Amino acid sequence: MTFKFNNVFVNNTSTVTGPYEKEGPLGNKFDKSYDDLYNGEKSWEKAEVKLLEESIDILLNKSNKKKEDIDVIIAGDLLNQISASCYGSAKFKVPFLGIYSACSTSTEGILLGASLIDAGRVKNAIVSVSSHNMASEKQFRNPTEYGAPKPRTATFTTTGGASILLSNTKSKVKVESATIGKICNMDQKDPNNMGAAMAVAAADTIYTHLKDNKRDINYYDLIITGDLGVYGKEILKEYMMSEYGLELSTNYNDSGTMIYDVESQPEVLAGGSGPLCSPLVNYSYTIPLLEKGVLNRVLIVATGALFSPTFVFQKEPILSISHAVSLESVK
Repeated sequence: MTFKFNNVFVNNTSTVTGPYEKEGPLGNKFDKSYDDLYNGEKSWEKAEVKLLEESIDILLNKSNKKKEDIDVIIAGDLLNQISASCYGSAKFKVPFLGIYSACSTSTEGILLGASLIDAGRVKNAIVSVSSHNMASEKQFRNPTEYGAPKPRTATFTTTGGASILLSNTKSKVKVESATIGKICNMDQKDPNNMGAAMAVAAADTIYTHLKDNKRDINYYDLIITGDLGVYGKEILKEYMMSEYGLELSTNYNDSGTMIYDVESQPEVLAGGSGPLCSPLVNYSYTIPLLEKGVLNRVLIVATGALFSPTFVFQKEPILSISHAVSLESVK
């Protein structure tokens, strides 16, 4: 299902990260980075709350806005009951929508915010996401102190917070359309191979988006998936060709392979993941290129593994989903 938008624009973005992202290829493009995963807090969960809260503060300052100017905050994360989003948004006292779509939360949030603005229900919306490497490992797999070795197919959850301000005020980047993804099942049961679980969801959403809009795959200067990582990226390319006869070539990349340097940062294994992975890359790299007119059309396809340890322990497959947002440079 694809929606077209007539009057939704990207007014500003903000990014806050941890030390591993700071050391990556895009390290000098973020608004703020920490050298310590605790960020001066007493727990990893409290550190994540601070990261999300700071991303909203930075966004408001960059946009010359006060919290009273914001109609709604839409936010999500990986922690139980999306607690980082709830605690991180609490001080702003702005109408709040909490969402969960795993690592595809950022595009789901943009889709929802854009729909509210385009329908005239609100004039603006802040969409925020966060994740924290240690907090996520603690919740979904084993705390790092456990020392469990990981295979090369495992990805590395990004640490930080990211926010975007959408509104009906014209800017240099337009939210042109968005596609709601479907839950997909590749019968993949390995929690250390999220790329394999999510690739089919990315493929289904890309194909649906192009079909709904009657567009060729080369319509976009860049198609950028969320966090498939080194191996998931190749699975997607092979699947798109075998299933749909579509070639993802020079106009395709994956945020999980861009946020870190997998050669010089071996601890990240197959690359980045988490709901923060896609917005960190797109808010610091892709959107600035659209603003400058270097890129004209970009399709952001964030990918999410709907991963529950409870169901994995019961030998159930890991489901996945992907939502897509089309951004265009405004001349």
